[in-house]
Amino acid sequence: MDWKRNRRILLGISGGIAAYKAPDLVRGFVGLGNEVEVVLTESAEKLVSPLVLSTLSNRRTWLQSDFLDREKGWMIPHISLGEWAEIAVIAPCTANMLRRAANGEAETLLGAILVATKAPILLCPAMNSNMWEHPSTLLHAESCSRLGYHILEPDTGFLACGTEGKGRLPSNEKILEESWRILCPNHDLSGKKVLVTAGPTWEFMDPVRFISNPSSGKMGYAMAKTAWYRGAEVTLVSGPVAIQPPHGVQTIQVQSAEEMKEAVMGRLQDSDYIVKAAAVGDYRPKTRLEEKIKRSGRGTMEVLFEQNPDIAALAGSQKRSGQILIGFAAESHDLEKNALAKITGKNLDFIVANRISGPASAFGSETNTIQIFDRSGFRRTFSGSKEEAAWVVWDFAAEKGSELAPGS
Repeated sequence: MDWKRNRRILLGISGGIAAYKAPDLVRGFVGLGNEVEVVLTESAEKLVSPLVLSTLSNRRTWLQSDFLDREKGWMIPHISLGEWAEIAVIAPCTANMLRRAANGEAETLLGAILVATKAPILLCPAMNSNMWEHPSTLLHAESCSRLGYHILEPDTGFLACGTEGKGRLPSNEKILEESWRILCPNHDLSGKKVLVTAGPTWEFMDPVRFISNPSSGKMGYAMAKTAWYRGAEVTLVSGPVAIQPPHGVQTIQVQSAEEMKEAVMGRLQDSDYIVKAAAVGDYRPKTRLEEKIKRSGRGTMEVLFEQNPDIAALAGSQKRSGQILIGFAAESHDLEKNALAKITGKNLDFIVANRISGPASAFGSETNTIQIFDRSGFRRTFSGSKEEAAWVVWDFAAEKGSELAPGS
């Protein structure tokens, strides 16, 4: 994922109270090895310290006084910064700043940069909910969208003015994620719908006991997030996990294999890519008791199990022409043999295999060592973070599945 590093990011800060969050946003960009130039409006200078921002960015912070200044104006900062930037992020973007962007007003340094730059622009509005809902504000937001600006709509919650409503600046994590999607070098999944399953399933014996597995869901979540980076509309069907759903992805929470099957099969025909990364339980207790099982008087206990549906095989049997079905195989032995058998047995187009034992085990880890196989037995091996592994899987799908891709 080197494309997230060494990028040139211009951060514009306008005069909303949410400007206090800007230093952490600078830290987030810089922490991945990016260059950040910060530009403050005159109002923003009263809300966040230029010295703090300069310390975090290791660069000067540009102020309104630098614009058309007798000593520094010859640097033409609105042109040089606009040409330097690979992306311009305005966070927070006040109602006033939104108006400037919509109308191309260039009497301020930040406004002039937006007019001068050819880089993509991400606006992150933040203001009182009444201000956000005002017809003129919504009109300006609509105008900005028509002009090609990217707009990250504000969150709903408690506002600095003491009211509650829509107007909060989205979290820095969301702003970072939106920036990465814009900067992503490959949008080959634009216009495609991707369905991903992730995490374990829980199969209950009684109200408190269930059989499951140690899947963390991280690989499936990485598959969903990287597909979204690459432009896809993504639906993630997730079993119970302890991680937050990826930003920009529709997430459907399920528990059992039956629930996951219903969620997948109901969306199967509307999907261009189906990624079966979940660790679905093969069996479930045949009987689920309504009351908690007591151990008193029991030296041993026998539980009768029955098979769960094979969701990947069902999807393979019903997939339409042009759909691509990618399976995952977590194996303890005979990895290649078992993976290739699953390709034919479940009618998969590709399969990603990894080990679940030893030091390279994928369960619960931040990294993964994968082998990707297609129907011909072609293999690619990769080791790295799960996000990097997911990126490689999508690259493999693009290279080897072009003849199967929808619309080809």
